[in-house]
Formats: sequence, C-alpha cells, structure tokens
Amino acid sequence: MSSVGKNFRVNGDRLWESIMEMAKIGPGVAGGNNRQTLTDDDAKGRKLFKSWCEKEGLAMGLDTMGNMFARREGTDPNALPVMVGSHLDTQPTGGKYDGVLGVLGGLEIIRTLNDLDIKTKHPIEIVNWTNEEGTRFAPPMLSSGVFASMHTEEWAYNREDSEGKKFGDELKRIGWRGEEPVGERKLHAFYELHIEQGPILEDENVDIGVVTHGQGLNWLQVTLVGKESHTGSTPMPKRVNAGLGMARITQLVDEIALSHAPHAVGAIGHIDVYPNSRNIIPGKVVFTVDFRHPNKEVIQDMEDRMRKGAADIAEKIGLTMDIEKVGNFDPVEFDKDCVEKVRDAAKTLGYSHMNIVSGAGHDACWINRVAPTAMIMCPCVDGLSHNEAEEITKEWSTAGADVLFHAVVNTAEITE
Repeated sequence: MSSVGKNFRVNGDRLWESIMEMAKIGPGVAGGNNRQTLTDDDAKGRKLFKSWCEKEGLAMGLDTMGNMFARREGTDPNALPVMVGSHLDTQPTGGKYDGVLGVLGGLEIIRTLNDLDIKTKHPIEIVNWTNEEGTRFAPPMLSSGVFASMHTEEWAYNREDSEGKKFGDELKRIGWRGEEPVGERKLHAFYELHIEQGPILEDENVDIGVVTHGQGLNWLQVTLVGKESHTGSTPMPKRVNAGLGMARITQLVDEIALSHAPHAVGAIGHIDVYPNSRNIIPGKVVFTVDFRHPNKEVIQDMEDRMRKGAADIAEKIGLTMDIEKVGNFDPVEFDKDCVEKVRDAAKTLGYSHMNIVSGAGHDACWINRVAPTAMIMCPCVDGLSHNEAEEITKEWSTAGADVLFHAVVNTAEITE
C-alpha cells in the first residue's frame, strides 16, 4: 500500500463546470437554487448525478429512503467502502454550493482516480443523502438520521410538508425510492466536504477548515400568554404584554450566549404573535430559542439560565409561560484518525488550515455515530449561506476537493 503523491490534484475546472451545470436545475429567482427535496427538480438533479456516475463506470445503489450510493469497486472484495458525499437538495432560497460541493467533490475524486488509473483496496462510494435541509420535511438530516438509526423509517415516511404531502408518498412519486433496506450498507469511514457557512475561514484568510467538532443544540419553544387589549386606551401599568416578555427574553438569550464566547450562539428564531394586529397589545406569543455549543454542559447551562430568567420576566409582567424542548442534538467529536488524515492532506498539499467547529448540522454528524467520520470546510464569501447570494471561488472549491481527494484515497489505500 502507498499514499497518494503530493503532486496529484483534482481537476478544479471540471469540478466547477459540474457545479454550474447542476445549478441549472431548479434555478432560484436571484441567482441561486430552489431544488427542494423530493420535488421534480430534485428528481432531475438526481438523474444528472446518476448519469455522470454511470459515465465513470460506477454502480448506483438506492435505499428505501432515497439515499444514493455510487460505488467504485476496490481490489479487496471483503473491504468495506470509504464513503464521501453530502446532499443535492437546497433551501427554497438556497445557493449553488451548500451540499452540492460535497457530492460533486466526491465525483471529482472518482474522475481523477480514473484519469490516473489508480486502484484502491477499499471501494469508494459517493453518497447523496436525501433531505438534508429539512425545509420541506422537518427535521433536517432526515435520511442520514434514519440510516444511523436515530429515526425510524415509518416516522420519516409520515413527515408532512406545508401542503400535507407525506415524505414517503413524495419519494415514491418522483421515482427515487429504492429497495435496499436503509442502514444495511456498512462503511469503513465517511468524509464530507462543505462550505463553512460562516465567516471564520475567510476572515482568517485560511484555505481549509479541519472540522474537529460539530455544535450541539437545544431548540426550545416558548409560549407566553398575557392579555389582549387596545394599544391606545390601555394604561401602561394595566398592560399584560406578551410581546414585551418576548423582547426581554430575546435580550436574555443574547446575553447568555455572549457569556460563553466565543463558541456559544443563541437566538430567537421562529415567531408567532397573536392576534398580530397593529392596534392590539399581543395577548400571546410563541417563539423558538436556539442555543448551540460544542460542549453539552454549556448548552445545558444556557438552557437552565434561560428557563430561570424567562420565568422571572414572565412573573414581573404577569404572563403565564410554557417551555417545551422541541429538538436537541448532542455535540459531535469527529474521529481523530480521520481528522488527522484531513490535516495531513492539507499539510502535504501546502494549503493553510486551521481547526474549526461546525456551527451547523450536517449528515456527517449522524454518520459519525455509526462509522469513523470527518469533515472538511472551505471558505464562503462573507460567511453567507442559505441565501441565493451564497458564493465561493473556484480556488476554494479546488483546494477543498484536493484535500478531500487525499484524505479519502489515503483512507481507501492505494494498491500497487
């Protein structure tokens, strides 16, 4: 066995052209993409990806959650595959790179191996995980979660979109429900290349983020109930303003997150105000709190302090309050050996690099529970993502794919 030489690089122009070609499917209104999961455009994107894989001689597997596995055989029939990939679905106002870079970066690995006629001991499989975004069917990372036994398939099939359409029905409708039992496919390791979705790498002028951890999170849904009354005729001391309570809790959440700088984040996300009339003091508000940190104990501390502080705020205003935990995700520590292969690849290739914590959830976070896993990040302009203005440079995507190539191929082991 030998390691891939430092002079071996991917074809960055070919990778970029593939990304731009995929972006033609499900175009957004402002230059990005709207290729939501299990839509007709998702089916078209899958078909294009499959055609590229078949052109490279890969065999396509498809499981009952619609996860796609494009396989290049290894020389050892008993060796488990090294998987590499991400997702092709996008946000409604998504960019051209979120997820797509990781899938097509995997394809570029195969194309480069074929160009160089390099064989590996372990098979290499490119994965397209279904419904990573979770926009149309909540929660995010749905199918990788089922693959990792975090959700049941029946539960996933019954997720509904805003029109009441079920995940299972839509998967079948677009023709991408396979026969292979989900989670049955075993793997040796998994690598995911992704844009950072944050500003750190660009701000530090660093080429490669070596992802050591993924943020854990707690999602709390807060309901405050006060008393609806006229905004003009209700004296200030007589008001029981649910909106005021939300405003003060918003400030509290910000203060709590800042107290755990630099890695902690916290914000109010979804908000519903009732009756939402311009001349009625809000009698009820329902909103979500999102706390994240790579340490589970810190997340719990933030939640505990928010619950106590919010209760004090509600009592002073005269509100009743209910807090429900509607989601949580434990912090992830990625496999040290896989992370070291990423770091070694960046060193070998001469790319600047730094350790980084992923602030967003990714399919790799679930797969890390069933196999050694690591992530690679490249910068994105202004840290902007989940926005049609999301942008990266060809040089950034090439550097990320180069590091991905070396990490994956060295894990799959070149045969002489």
